[in-house]
Amino acid sequence: MKKARRKPDSIDEYIATSPEAVRRILEQVRATIRSAAPDATETISYGIPTYFLNGNLVHFAGFGKHVGFYPTPSAISAFRKQLQRYPSAKGSVQFPLDAPMPLELIEEIVRFRVREMSGKA
Repeated sequence: MKKARRKPDSIDEYIATSPEAVRRILEQVRATIRSAAPDATETISYGIPTYFLNGNLVHFAGFGKHVGFYPTPSAISAFRKQLQRYPSAKGSVQFPLDAPMPLELIEEIVRFRVREMSGKA
């Protein structure tokens, strides 16, 4: 039987336990989110890095071939055109690791979510 992986207690721990090839990219995504949402609180929710600002702002996660970014359905809809080249679902998008990470787009999406969540204060 495979041993269950312990859920990380912090984003630092999450990134540190990620595969080496993914760590640098996760740090870039984290820095981008922090820059775009400096007042957001960092935590782990659902076992992945999460940001809260008057509620759930965004999540992200590293996988073997992509970074999952979870900005809610409203952001996916608002940025549909910019996200059309990436696999996506109702509230998530996958950015492949073998292509440049679209940090400017991530920043735009996070700023959009900050504006959305500011109305909920």
